[in-house]
Amino acid sequence: MKGFDRDRAINFVDVSEGGDPNCPIDQGELLARFHAEEDGTVLTGAAAFAAMWRAIPRLRWLGQIARNPAILAVLERLYLLFLRLRPTLQKMIR
Repeated sequence: MKGFDRDRAINFVDVSEGGDPNCPIDQGELLARFHAEEDGTVLTGAAAFAAMWRAIPRLRWLGQIARNPAILAVLERLYLLFLRLRPTLQKMIR
């Protein structure tokens, strides 16, 4: 995603090393699911990805589509499936 964010609209934070000590979210929770903040609201999972897409001009259309609750619900189910497959995928690319 950093490659798409040519305007540097997103502040990417690596929480694997502890992240921001002022963050109210537990590090384990941050590592378990993707998080983003949009307009002062903390989002997680598919909603967080949709917020990130909206911040990137080339992907904004996808983020706007994800504002539809039915679409976001489908994306969240796909995200949960991805979370179950992630450990296997990580082993495959190492």
